[in-house]
Amino acid sequence: MPKNKGKGGKNRRRGKNENETEKRELVFKEDGQEYAQVTKMLGNGRLEAMCFDGSKRLCHIRGKLRKKVWINQGDIILIGLRDYQDAKGDVILKYTPDEARNLKTYGEFPESVRINDTVTFVDGDLDEDIEFGDDVSDDEEGDLVDNI
Repeated sequence: MPKNKGKGGKNRRRGKNENETEKRELVFKEDGQEYAQVTKMLGNGRLEAMCFDGSKRLCHIRGKLRKKVWINQGDIILIGLRDYQDAKGDVILKYTPDEARNLKTYGEFPESVRINDTVTFVDGDLDEDIEFGDDVSDDEEGDLVDNI
């Protein structure tokens, strides 16, 4: 039996971020591309994004980004538009919060875009009216346990 001379398999490499400290050049949109903000993660490499041109699109995360770049709700992404399907697109790039702030200062995004906050897309606060009270007294709780 040969001895293992390496430091582990691919599971060891999975935890490393080799390009974390590396600064990359800011990528602007071109023809057939659009900036968008992720509204909902659908699973299976798909997400729903609200594009800054005003339309909501179903987007597919391309293979280069899958399992390497984690995309969450509220992230700013660059989408490649499809010529034959206007309601669908492909995720080309995910912007870091710093890059998104730079793009906003350059005037690429509308002023209404919120970069750092997680977008919930729910109207109104649903948790405000919830009250917890002790309706059951200690005597009734003891009776319930005895009946079982």
